[in-house]
Amino acid sequence: MKPTEGPEPGNHTLLTAFVLSGLSNHPELQHLLFFTFCLMYTFTIIGNLLIFMVTVHPTLRTPMYFFLRVLSFLDISTASTVVPKMLVNFLSEDRSISYTGCATQLYCVIFLGTTEWYLLAAMAYDRYVAICKPLRYSVIMNSRVCHSLVLLSFCSGNVVSVVHTSWVFTLPFCGPKKINYFFCDIPPLIMLSCTDTSFYEKQIITATVLVIFAPFCLILVSYACVISNILKISSTEGRHKTFSTCSSHLTVVTLHCGSGTLIYLQPKASYSQDVKKFLPLIYTAITPMLNPLIYSLRNKDVKEVLIGTVAELMKK
Repeated sequence: MKPTEGPEPGNHTLLTAFVLSGLSNHPELQHLLFFTFCLMYTFTIIGNLLIFMVTVHPTLRTPMYFFLRVLSFLDISTASTVVPKMLVNFLSEDRSISYTGCATQLYCVIFLGTTEWYLLAAMAYDRYVAICKPLRYSVIMNSRVCHSLVLLSFCSGNVVSVVHTSWVFTLPFCGPKKINYFFCDIPPLIMLSCTDTSFYEKQIITATVLVIFAPFCLILVSYACVISNILKISSTEGRHKTFSTCSSHLTVVTLHCGSGTLIYLQPKASYSQDVKKFLPLIYTAITPMLNPLIYSLRNKDVKEVLIGTVAELMKK
């Protein structure tokens, strides 16, 4: 793919900064968008902090809640990587971001997104062991195994992020320097390159498939075993109760996998450029806000401890 605008490939200019176009160029919408996303970001921080506090409660010290605590940390980090800069840009005429700042933001977005995907796979394995091997659950999912799975998730995220960020920022950028997005991401950045990026785009798709494939297979196999085990339960109430322990996780997996697939594996002509700009909001702003609601509303134990925690905070 060759850039549709900008100088000729031979006229290389060293870019020291980029300009983010944001979600909308209509001045009358900026304050409304600022208020909306400021509110969403506030709910994201408060919701995930509450989940983090709740999951350290003595009654919830199980592997599932340990993973949920890490998930809350990743959600806060993801939103904080993108949303604050977006809020500033809503109210400022200067929407520039430095070359280093753009590279850092890209690294963090890929790192956190990949880490969360691998963490969701670890959580799926946890549900498989809890439902299919309940008598050996505490032995299999011991503290060392849980910490190793989280460490593996973070290491995988770091490797993928370093590779992709290095690939993108070794491309020559001749201009224009305007990124038609609200944050630094791979698709809009490679459009600014003055070289043929078709080979690199194929690498992105291949790498994305490889990154998604292993965790997706683990999730798929885990839930195939879980569903098979649930169907063996004779009572409807028993089946419903057992499946309810997985429903929150399945909802989050669907949101995370769906948004990533729509953005990085979609055909180029599937959506307009404006629609493409809004799709990343699913995993950078919406999903981090919804995750605490999904886990608190669908989990009786979390709801009970959460209500108790909020009541204690209000007394103080």
